[in-house]
Amino acid sequence: MSHQQNLATLISKALQSLPDAPSARHNPSSAVQVRASPGWISKAKPDFVSVTRGPGMRSCLSAGIDTAKGLAVAWQVPLVGVNHMQAHSLTPRLVSALAPNSSPLVEPTFPFLSLLVSGGHSLLLHSTGLTSHAILANTSDIAVGDAVDKMARLVLPAEFIKQSGEIMYGRLLEQFAFPIGAEEHAYAAPVTRKEEMARKTTRWGWFLGAPLAETRSGSQSKAMEYSFSGLGSAVKRIVDSAGAELGMDERRGLAREAMRVAFEHLASRVVMALEGLRTKHVSSDKDIGTLVVSGGVASNNYLRAVLRSFLDIRGFSHVQLSFPPPSLCTDNAAMIAWTGMEMFEAGWESERDMTALRKWSLDPSAEDGGILGVGNWKQRHFNR
Repeated sequence: MSHQQNLATLISKALQSLPDAPSARHNPSSAVQVRASPGWISKAKPDFVSVTRGPGMRSCLSAGIDTAKGLAVAWQVPLVGVNHMQAHSLTPRLVSALAPNSSPLVEPTFPFLSLLVSGGHSLLLHSTGLTSHAILANTSDIAVGDAVDKMARLVLPAEFIKQSGEIMYGRLLEQFAFPIGAEEHAYAAPVTRKEEMARKTTRWGWFLGAPLAETRSGSQSKAMEYSFSGLGSAVKRIVDSAGAELGMDERRGLAREAMRVAFEHLASRVVMALEGLRTKHVSSDKDIGTLVVSGGVASNNYLRAVLRSFLDIRGFSHVQLSFPPPSLCTDNAAMIAWTGMEMFEAGWESERDMTALRKWSLDPSAEDGGILGVGNWKQRHFNR
């Protein structure tokens, strides 16, 4: 209901930001009339309309798609349906393009690794091209953002939540764990895999084990997958066991440990992926020079510290970390517009009969064929 209520108003405001149309001597069909106060003003007609097609809830997506179709038909311009996880992966390229005095070469250039971390996804990708993002690791249960939010609601004092007025629980957990900021991180990554898997008992007598470490054969500890549900259950047991005796210092310690274990789990698969690519000679050290980290959890500064330390200590100090600014980490219209532009400039448009997709893989080898495998695409042929 909120999409239906708010979308028209948001678009009316957005139209005010279109570039001014050329003078009346130019082709009038290249302009659109936008209501202003008072009267009307001429704005430049967009070259195309970009909209999120999936993955996500069809009801929400359909509201945007139907609106985008209406604009594309009214303006007689192409339509581009965007995979919003692809958009997260490409967001640093948007930041690069908008940077002052930026070069024509948009960075990071392919190939690179993408770590997409949000409330709904935990994906590690080998991004080799605009529409080619091979899945190296995925979550087998819940996403890291979901896990962090649930742990935050367990650990954070009720009064702290109330005073903050914040509903982004993951952000609150970081603020609570490190009230002074990054100078409190004092983090050094484990040097070896054995050290990483070792139990680290706290001064309160409890510990949080690494996900997938507690298996009989130990084979799952090396599996290229993510799992966060067990970590959340462990935090709940600690909170329930302590009850009213869980003091502020122990809560803060639990918040730090919960994030450390979750983020080390993310980092471990990144290192394993880099080691695997090196072993298979798929790339040299210089080929994979960037790890893109995007999605809502990417705004967490402690995650940045953990990833940087892991890469440095495990022999990948040459790999640069590319994080969007916090305002572009969560779902946003700018990343959809940018990805639509990259697809459009590569010659791709969507048919106007496209529909919303609840599931939509990024990987060309997936059952649905990935970004270009879902149908309703058409490719423009450039005159050379």
